[in-house]
Amino acid sequence: MSDLLDAIVLGIVEGITEFLPISSTGHLLIAQHWLGARSDTFNIVIQAGAILAVTLIYWRRLWQLATGWRDPSHRDYLAKLATAFAITAVLGFVVTRLGFTLPDRVMPIAIALIVGGFWILAAERLTAARPPNATITWKVAILVGLAQIVAAIFPGTSRSAATIFTAMLAGANSRPAATEFAFLVGIPTMYAASGYQILKKLTEGPGQEDWVLLGVAFVSATITGFIAVRWLIGYIGSHSYRPFAIYRIVFGAILLLVVPGG
Repeated sequence: MSDLLDAIVLGIVEGITEFLPISSTGHLLIAQHWLGARSDTFNIVIQAGAILAVTLIYWRRLWQLATGWRDPSHRDYLAKLATAFAITAVLGFVVTRLGFTLPDRVMPIAIALIVGGFWILAAERLTAARPPNATITWKVAILVGLAQIVAAIFPGTSRSAATIFTAMLAGANSRPAATEFAFLVGIPTMYAASGYQILKKLTEGPGQEDWVLLGVAFVSATITGFIAVRWLIGYIGSHSYRPFAIYRIVFGAILLLVVPGG
């Protein structure tokens, strides 16, 4: 029963934090510091639960892009999504082949949370002085693809924060436009990462992975992710991301103080 409850809690943590710019992987690893470590497969696959939630929320936009590909503006947007995803996929494969694994210490995550918090504050200040612009350029697409890799390598960075604020600093300083592009490019990225991990596990054999608990965490992440994303979309229409930056800085500082040995 304890393992089941832990899986539900981890799914809730993932669902809430995946699309808020506060780092889902960082929060998962911190939660596992007390609840017990999980495999990289667990940590990556339950993220697909949150991605499923955003897929359901953006299904009209996705359907519009898929069925309206004859429209030049839709083709252009799809090409930029594909470019950002391709950059992430290629570099992600390289990082995987180099043997990268997630850290098991809290200190680097706490530092990434704090640094990312100050970065968000700086990005909000810089973009606020510019005229509103919702255009997703090729520069934005390329940099967002690179930002996803940076977030994967440094847990605590936050994939959503890295992509949203990279897009805003690169010229798409409309929060809704930058957020939508960041969320949409995350859909193929996380599905591909989850699929790769599942295929890898099945190829290697069932091993020690508890697929029932993974499934429970996945469902938990999907439900809470749906609620979190719906709330965030409404929130950014009239608010900045500064409260999230302050949360990151305070939370990171607390972690550095209360976790012995990092």
